Amino acid sequence: MIRFGAPLPEFRSPEEWVRLNRKLGYNAAYVPVDENASESEIEEYLCAARENDIVLAEVGAWSNLISPDPKIKEAAIEYNIRRLALAERVGARCCVDVSGSKGSYWCGSDPGNYAEGTYEETIEVIQRVIDAVKPEKTYYSMEFMQWAYPDSTECCLRMIRDVDRERFAVHLDPVNILNMPEKVYKNGEIIRDAFARLGPMIRSCHAKDVFMDTKFLVHISEIRIGLGSLDYSAYLTELAKYPEVPLMLEHLDTQEEYRLAADQVRLYAKTLGLSMPQPQL
Repeated sequence: MIRFGAPLPEFRSPEEWVRLNRKLGYNAAYVPVDENASESEIEEYLCAARENDIVLAEVGAWSNLISPDPKIKEAAIEYNIRRLALAERVGARCCVDVSGSKGSYWCGSDPGNYAEGTYEETIEVIQRVIDAVKPEKTYYSMEFMQWAYPDSTECCLRMIRDVDRERFAVHLDPVNILNMPEKVYKNGEIIRDAFARLGPMIRSCHAKDVFMDTKFLVHISEIRIGLGSLDYSAYLTELAKYPEVPLMLEHLDTQEEYRLAADQVRLYAKTLGLSMPQPQL
């Protein structure tokens, strides 16, 4: 059965958290506590997850690790260290960030993202975070981005080699590497290739869709699943080969949108003869 999860409505207890996951049909979850949680609170959620077969997919550490502002960069590094430590405490499959940006928006496009020395800086920051925590139960990962490292399967493999840390792994979001028309058109091939070369190292995946406008200049947008052209036949078929790797919805504005996206993923899976958790209404 494919592991599947999404952001939840507000909850106040492990029991309510479990009820929401069951009701919405999820057997994977974003980590439900932050780094300030007490040991007793963490243990309550861990027990609830174990007893109800909910995999803790990932801890997000969203911040700009390569900011040109030293204060912002240092704060991001310290934040990533704290978040990786949280992932280690709860045994999440990974802690994930993006490498960031040299521009004014923390994860935006900027020529400096590919300037001389930026790649080496990214590698050094990743090593610093991992070495500060020395995780044994979780992994640290950099999500793919259209305009920052890693921006392709090839770049991800290079980074794994250069980081040279056993606990550095892969977070796969195929939409984020579809940064030119040919890649959008051939996204099924790109997805199959990513799993073929990265599969055993993938710790968590994001689920969304991609839409490319056909007017004049290239414009590629993220969109709700079912309204775009991501090859979910390829994605789910490959993902099903790794039953402990969670597929996590993200970036939608309302719970109704999440419901529609989840329903569409389940429809794709049913068509392929793949098993997924179902809502318990």
